[in-house]
Amino acid sequence: MIKDKKPYHHGDLRLTLLDKATDIIRQGGVESLSMRKLADQVGVSRTAPYHHFKDKNALLCAIAEQGFFLQDLAVKQIPGEHPQLTAAAMFEHYVLAYIRFANEHPETYDLMFGREIWKTGAPTESLKSVSKNSFRIWVEWIEQLQQQGLFDSSEPALRIAQASWAALHGLCRLFNDGIYVNRDDLEAIARTSAQMLISPSRS
Repeated sequence: MIKDKKPYHHGDLRLTLLDKATDIIRQGGVESLSMRKLADQVGVSRTAPYHHFKDKNALLCAIAEQGFFLQDLAVKQIPGEHPQLTAAAMFEHYVLAYIRFANEHPETYDLMFGREIWKTGAPTESLKSVSKNSFRIWVEWIEQLQQQGLFDSSEPALRIAQASWAALHGLCRLFNDGIYVNRDDLEAIARTSAQMLISPSRS
């Protein structure tokens, strides 16, 4: 029996496990993470993580969920933090916030949209719900910007949301996969991308 373990409250341990699991992935990739290794590094019994996560797949899905919540929070804060900005400037702020999030949390971003969960894993119902809601927030915001004349009103908001998200995701992948290695260029490219996504007559 492992003794002298640090006592945790229920919610505290779950968050600690998520944070430590992300650290392990950052250092060695998803394949380096195991429930046993996680328990050992946190300093709890090897059965403790299973009280919060059914298995490794559930743990990875929970990390991805956390990422969506953080990303959604960043989007929701933009209008309140920059109430005087034009619609175009507001959109640019979102593009920058999105790319910064992916750049600062590459391991989480990879789980949010990567094959470890969506193609070779098994996304939980909770993650499916959270991810769909996150995209719904994006579509609703595109609709608001479209009403302000930022995007072509003849195009469905859903299609604009899909195309703009695909462009942002592609840029994030190029940086996270090491294709674009000069991080100093990141924000300059992001601003150019924002301008290109806006309807020419409205920028």
